[in-house]
Amino acid sequence: MSRTPALYNPVVLDHFLNPRNVGDVPRADGVGEAGRPDCGDTLRMSLKIEEGRIVEARFRANGCAAAIASSSMATELVRGRTLEEARRFSNEEVVAALGGLPRAKIQCSVLASQALQAALEDHQKRRPAARRRGRTTR
Repeated sequence: MSRTPALYNPVVLDHFLNPRNVGDVPRADGVGEAGRPDCGDTLRMSLKIEEGRIVEARFRANGCAAAIASSSMATELVRGRTLEEARRFSNEEVVAALGGLPRAKIQCSVLASQALQAALEDHQKRRPAARRRGRTTR
């Protein structure tokens, strides 16, 4: 039996081995992408938004266990949030919900946050009239 500590805790491993919300939201209201050219990790997040609230979030990711787990956890965390709450979403929330990540893998949680912000921006661009009126609904 090895005495070397595991690289990932059980929560991270669970979200890596059993990722939640994999795929694309049909007729998504916002889609965002993020990537790290240095390691090849990529993430695409799609959102369904109703009445100013995220009702569904899904992802597609290529990358390491931390990238997949972070993406999975992020989709769980943002569901049900208002757009304003989602705009304040940070990678620290992902890291905390996962029970921590190795220092070298923190950047994977940043991808989830970046993809979410890109999806929110995409949603805003798709609805310029609603944005001008200050509305955040579909």
